[in-house]
Amino acid sequence: MRTFIAIAAGLVLGVAAALGVAVALYSAVPDAPAPTAAATPAPTAAVTSPAPTPAPPASAEPSSTETPVAGASRSPSPFPLVGKPAPSLAVAGLDGSSLDLAAYRGRPVWVVFSGTYCPSCRDEYPLMNGFAVRYADAGLVVLAVHVREEAATVQPFVDALGVTFPVGLDGDGSRAKAWDAVALPVHYWIDAAGVVQEAALGGIGPDQMAAGLSTILPGATVGE
Repeated sequence: MRTFIAIAAGLVLGVAAALGVAVALYSAVPDAPAPTAAATPAPTAAVTSPAPTPAPPASAEPSSTETPVAGASRSPSPFPLVGKPAPSLAVAGLDGSSLDLAAYRGRPVWVVFSGTYCPSCRDEYPLMNGFAVRYADAGLVVLAVHVREEAATVQPFVDALGVTFPVGLDGDGSRAKAWDAVALPVHYWIDAAGVVQEAALGGIGPDQMAAGLSTILPGATVGE
């Protein structure tokens, strides 16, 4: 019995010694650092390259515009003589005398190329006669030129209408051609300096006649 107890005590002592050694060894081993969560890199803001701004379109070159002429107030005329010195004009009068436009330089002149065979010409003569009388004091000269007609035909015509202004004859039509009077009647208003200021293709009424006269009678109030 004593022997059994001694053996048991020896076993207990051995186990206790083994446990002591194990505890001592365990205590001598340093603690491993606690695992830490892997550092999550801070999110990097996505850098978005700005879209390229299109260059502003180049300014269009200013369109070339014609420089207005000082004092010009009327639209361009379809008559090529307007704005230019009047061509020369010398014709035979009904009484055989010479009628020359140059003799009237310094006075406003209204020239009309006409014909007895032209119905609108007949309608215009009384109106022209009235203007000639009304603005005689302003120096106005009205000169009618009958194209390709003889005095024997024209004289009764003007007598019947009571025409008071000079009437000449363009027997071969050369003067009318030089003045671009292709169709009749054609009116030209020429200022005191000899420049054609306005023109019209007839037949025209008193309003257009007054408008033409207003371009060559400065300072005058021209009415119908």
